Amino acid sequence: MFKTLFGRSSPSTAFFRTENTRMRALEGSASAGKAADMLIGPAALMQLSHDEARIIVSYMRPHRLSQGTVFIREGDTDRTDFMLLILDGEVTVETIVVSRSEPITLTVLGPGRLIGEMGLLDGEPRAASCTATTDVHGAILTREGLGKLLDDDPRTAAKLMMAISLRIAVRLRESTDKLKMYTQLTQAMQQEINQPTV
Repeated sequence: MFKTLFGRSSPSTAFFRTENTRMRALEGSASAGKAADMLIGPAALMQLSHDEARIIVSYMRPHRLSQGTVFIREGDTDRTDFMLLILDGEVTVETIVVSRSEPITLTVLGPGRLIGEMGLLDGEPRAASCTATTDVHGAILTREGLGKLLDDDPRTAAKLMMAISLRIAVRLRESTDKLKMYTQLTQAMQQEINQPTV
């Protein structure tokens, strides 16, 4: 079913692969409960129940990043098929603007935040770069893991994808609101510039 919806899994999944079976690396560990709690927290996917979160966590695997590691690069077409739930540490999200030589920091994300949900679903090039600001302990869900979840528990997988879609929709609305505000500000500044001086 997964291949019908999303196509085949990217070869980059090998970067995170442990084996081609259900990923139980987090299951039963102290991190599993923490990951499930964070997955349903206000910063992540509140639409899921705790039981659904625990099922999803059983398809994730732990991942550690050293401070300074750039684990997502803007425009990257490799390793686009995963999302990371931050359990501990901070990640800086940056983007390159053509008129600047230095990247612009978009946000700094901490525990309970998700990174890479769009790539998990569509496998498209990354929209921003992500760097571990501190040592980071996280939980990774790959497209392969999502595909296995979809085969094993379609209801929970559908709820996960709906929750991710709602989260992306909220961010899109926020971006649209910011764009409107910037447009109004630009128009006001343009009017000020165009007014004749006395």
